[in-house]
Amino acid sequence: MKLFDGALPTLERALDARQARQTALASDLANADTPGFMPVDVDFEAAMRSALDGGDVRRTDDRHLGDAGAAVGLLATESEALAGAATPDGNRVEVDRVLGELAANGMQYTAAARAAGKQLAMLRYVVTEGNG
Repeated sequence: MKLFDGALPTLERALDARQARQTALASDLANADTPGFMPVDVDFEAAMRSALDGGDVRRTDDRHLGDAGAAVGLLATESEALAGAATPDGNRVEVDRVLGELAANGMQYTAAARAAGKQLAMLRYVVTEGNG
């Protein structure tokens, strides 16, 4: 019998993917004034689907997402969904949209972290036989 039926590894992957997405979105916000910058994003759903199917989501360059993406090998790609109309300098970051995505992703990260904490609390309860 599997303890938690793989919930903890799945939550770990979700936390890694959410962290990588947060890093990509923060990069978008940091480059909001960079001429010609196109926003990037991590497709969380595709990353989780690939991880759960045993697939491998790869980065095309070791510099993509830094350490946050290295743990899960996620690829940040240009995002038409986050791109607004180009400014005169060619920048396509729509700050309000990126801020909304940052907030939503942060809440989803917190929810996954709480779920992982509950799973660990149950494990602690079992290991201490309810005395700890």
